[in-house]
Amino acid sequence: MSARAQTILDLLELERIDRDLFRACATTGESVSLYGGQVAAQALRAAGLTVDPRCRPHSLHGYFLRKGDSAAPTVFQVHRDRDGRSFQARRVVALQDGEVIFSMAASFQDADEESAVSQVEPAPVLSGPEGPVYDDFLFLVSTEVRVPEQPHPSALWPTRAWVRFTVDLPEDPLLHACLLAYLSDMTTGNLPSADGARPGPSIDHAVWFHAAADMARWTLVDCHPRAAGGGRGWYVGSVFDDAGGLLASLAQESLLRVQPAAPGTGE
Repeated sequence: MSARAQTILDLLELERIDRDLFRACATTGESVSLYGGQVAAQALRAAGLTVDPRCRPHSLHGYFLRKGDSAAPTVFQVHRDRDGRSFQARRVVALQDGEVIFSMAASFQDADEESAVSQVEPAPVLSGPEGPVYDDFLFLVSTEVRVPEQPHPSALWPTRAWVRFTVDLPEDPLLHACLLAYLSDMTTGNLPSADGARPGPSIDHAVWFHAAADMARWTLVDCHPRAAGGGRGWYVGSVFDDAGGLLASLAQESLLRVQPAAPGTGE
């Protein structure tokens, strides 16, 4: 049975069905394509529930294999690849109607090894989250989005966005890492390719976590297009806290497709 999620905490709540088997029962209610950041965050949470509580996510690499249904529950099966002294590795498959819609490899590191991060590239110099609210990211739950200056005028969507969660968040490091993963797929850094193909669904996605995140604060997602052509677009990005600290790096490849001309346009 599924129930409509009221907050992002509902979406990330997982039911343990059996050892290493979990189900996300809360959904967004409307039957549309499942947001990739949601299934990635849920998969990371499922993996994190099977590792030593001292371990924190340091990377994830995922593939979006089929379109998911946002109104249907998702089952997550976790495979324990390795439990080492410093690192623990997991693989996760997300299933709907018996079909794999997403697969992910994630690695976790002992939090005792955490230290200050030497940040080579500073955060971009731009205005803070004081601008008008941006309402086009309707698939995001429990969030407020504000858009600062944009470096790519030809982009179809903002490539930079300030985001904050609008619910009280518990002090759970795994949850905060999952919330960062949730935001990491919120925008596309791709531009249309030379043949006019436009960005579409995500194909694969990776996140590297550099520092512990406090997702109760404003977070800046900053994406940069790198290549577009052959039906695929690739971009990289950074996630900063409101003090300019680098929280995570990401890379994503998305489908590019030429849109058919509208009837009667003569194009």
